Amino acid sequence: MILAIDMGNSNIVVGGIDDKRTYFEERITTDDRKTSLEYAIMLKNILEIHRVKRGEIEGSIMSSVVPPLNAPLSSAVKKITGRRPLLVGSGMKTGLNIKMDNPKAVGGDRIVAAVAAIARYEGPIIIIDMGTATTMDVVDRAGNYIGGVILPGVKVALNSLVSNTAQLPRINLDVPRRVIGKNTVECMRNGIMLGNAAMLDGLIDRMEAELGETATLVSTGGMARFITPLCRHSITYDPDLLLRGLLILYRQNTAE
Repeated sequence: MILAIDMGNSNIVVGGIDDKRTYFEERITTDDRKTSLEYAIMLKNILEIHRVKRGEIEGSIMSSVVPPLNAPLSSAVKKITGRRPLLVGSGMKTGLNIKMDNPKAVGGDRIVAAVAAIARYEGPIIIIDMGTATTMDVVDRAGNYIGGVILPGVKVALNSLVSNTAQLPRINLDVPRRVIGKNTVECMRNGIMLGNAAMLDGLIDRMEAELGETATLVSTGGMARFITPLCRHSITYDPDLLLRGLLILYRQNTAE
């Protein structure tokens, strides 16, 4: 089993995975005020909850979009496992041909998702990752990463709406019963949930038109399971996509 860590802007996903299955997956809050010791205690608690012993962890790998936390979290992993994790980034073997203006600037999480998607799905592929930001990444039929879009995440959009308007309340993001809302809360919920679904549908249509063919559609991330079922396109929800991608990259970069 390896310890796979995906550090996002809001949450850090910690998982135990091997070639057979995912043993556990937990989320902790991303907080740049925490020390390496505090993160080490959190990791230790996660492993103890799932009854994973130190000797069962053969190694670890981490992707991150929060560079200031790379060192503290890497140090925390070393405290628990005895070795620093591999870090997804420039210089790592990915096997991915990135056709971008500056390949080194592509986020590690997007690379990980693309690597995992290519291993399981037929191209071309559109990968939707719905976290703090929503990203849509495109892999062509030949397996090349050719780009995508980045837009505000569902909760970022909602928080912006609430914080910049005097009379709109904070709401829960339940599944809408209809499109035309009958009260303020329902109108906000419909706008956020169905608006994001319609936006994904529209972007998928435009991407497929640019590709000249229909793509395999895959989603992951905390909000994907709530939003993508509302889309008109058929989108496969794959919650373990990033963990599998991290496992693949770990194997590629530790093989003798």
